[in-house]
Amino acid sequence: MKLNLMICAAALALVAGAPAAALAQAQPKAPTYFPSTAPMTDAKFAAARELVLLAGIDRGYQGFVPEMLRELNGNITRTRPELLADMNAVMTSVIVPEFMKRTQDMTDQAARIVASSMTDDELKETVTFLKTPGGKKYIEMQPQVMNGVVSSLDAWNRQLSVEMMVRVRAEMKKKGHDL
Repeated sequence: MKLNLMICAAALALVAGAPAAALAQAQPKAPTYFPSTAPMTDAKFAAARELVLLAGIDRGYQGFVPEMLRELNGNITRTRPELLADMNAVMTSVIVPEFMKRTQDMTDQAARIVASSMTDDELKETVTFLKTPGGKKYIEMQPQVMNGVVSSLDAWNRQLSVEMMVRVRAEMKKKGHDL
């Protein structure tokens, strides 16, 4: 009976501690091709990684691997169309799954970069915010906002260019130069 109670207590402690243990798991070693970042605790890395995922930073590069593989497949089969069926089979069953796992390297690197830019408290506060309804809305609206900003930036840039040229011409005319 006492042994069963101890086993149950140990199991409960393990289950209760699982989320914390999962968050504080050891950070993977960065591939050598990434620029190095400052050393950090595993807990800080985990918080930064959670922030990267919650904020959708990883969405920015998730399409890279499929696009690169589509391009590679097209380049090979354009000159060797007889390989199309085998290339598609290899891509689908072997290459895509293997290289999609590599996006985790980039997610981990993004977490290292975020962690090196924020304190532990800032990371916790930001993660907490991103889990609120307002934080979720902020994340949800980012693509639309960025599209609007890019569109506005283009219009602003064109207008600024025109206005600058008008001003430069006016100032150069004062000095006796017609542009």
